[in-house]
Amino acid sequence: MVARMPLRLAFVSMHTSPADLPGAGDAGGMNVVERAQAEALAARGHTVEMITRRSNPDVPEVIELAPGVTLRHLTAGPTEPLAKSRIDAYIPEFEAGLATLGPYDLVHSHHWMSGVAALPVARAWGVPHVQSFHSVAALPGLSLSYGEPPESAARVPGERLVAQESDAIVAISAAEARTVVERCGADPDAVCIVRPGVEQDVFRPLDDSEEPWRPDGVAVADWPRGYVLFAARLQPLKAPDLAIRALCCLEPGIRPKLVIAGDASADFASYVSELRALVSERGLTEDVIFLGPTPRSKLAPMMRGAELLLVPSYSETFGLVALEANASGTPVVASASGGLREAIVHGETGQLMDSREPYDWGRALTLLLTNDRLRCRQGMVARIHARQFDWDATAHALEGIYLGLIGDK
Repeated sequence: MVARMPLRLAFVSMHTSPADLPGAGDAGGMNVVERAQAEALAARGHTVEMITRRSNPDVPEVIELAPGVTLRHLTAGPTEPLAKSRIDAYIPEFEAGLATLGPYDLVHSHHWMSGVAALPVARAWGVPHVQSFHSVAALPGLSLSYGEPPESAARVPGERLVAQESDAIVAISAAEARTVVERCGADPDAVCIVRPGVEQDVFRPLDDSEEPWRPDGVAVADWPRGYVLFAARLQPLKAPDLAIRALCCLEPGIRPKLVIAGDASADFASYVSELRALVSERGLTEDVIFLGPTPRSKLAPMMRGAELLLVPSYSETFGLVALEANASGTPVVASASGGLREAIVHGETGQLMDSREPYDWGRALTLLLTNDRLRCRQGMVARIHARQFDWDATAHALEGIYLGLIGDK
């Protein structure tokens, strides 16, 4: 469907480069949401320019990602990958570069740093500013074992600034909407929930003619109990250690392989070594496979071939990876936290876990792995559930927000 009024939009994402997609290591991460939103909006007749910080001196200044979607790199700080915790030092440089661009009909910032840089530029241009957070700073005093490095001193005031001064806040779930109101002081009337979509042609069930995915050189018969999948960036917040500890609680006779797809970011450079040490300590060296960064083109067949997807994160604004697994006909065992309570229908498309005890996770895995009928039923319902999440519907909702704001100007 074509838009009523084609718009020229700026998607500002200072610390994540959609040029890395689909090969980003953060399987199902928010880069995916930003790019999918941009492409769906372009399909409705809009023009979207995705603007990010240059982290590679060799990439072109402008790249066409899809018809109507371009990626523009701005130099702000070193032209190399930086830990997320270091990037906010270059907000002023990024803001200055952004101010040389345009004109745009509206600016939509993704993540707090982008909003701090883009909000004053949008005001100078006289156009609306929309903010998406994707994650919000941990509460003061929260144990760092929950996965966050020490917060930048600028993050909390920056989040409050963009939450309170932007023309609209787009949340991906009710859980995120509550967080930006209660923790950041956003006006509830300015907050809109726009759910993500799923690429139904990419994330689909296993065909009768297909064999389940296995690593190169491994036959299906070599893994008679199949595998369960963990797909996320490797950092304490995502809790891959809990997936490993849960696997250890399974009886050897029913224990599948655990495939870990993802890599650590610069903020957690040593974390993979810690996970490997845990695997060795628990005697699981033959049962856990670390794949490293995994392109989405390879993640999709892994999803449809898995017995289960594990999402033990301490917090997720939504958990798109869980929805992609459901579209693949794969049930999910996940923490009952954040937006995962909205992505997964407990007992129907997977299991939500209130406990973080490995033994309890092991019991949940045992139930599903030893009951083929239950697992297949949940996989069937999961596919039906996932079909309601459509990127064109996402774009239609964003379009309505944008046009409403532009009409108010």
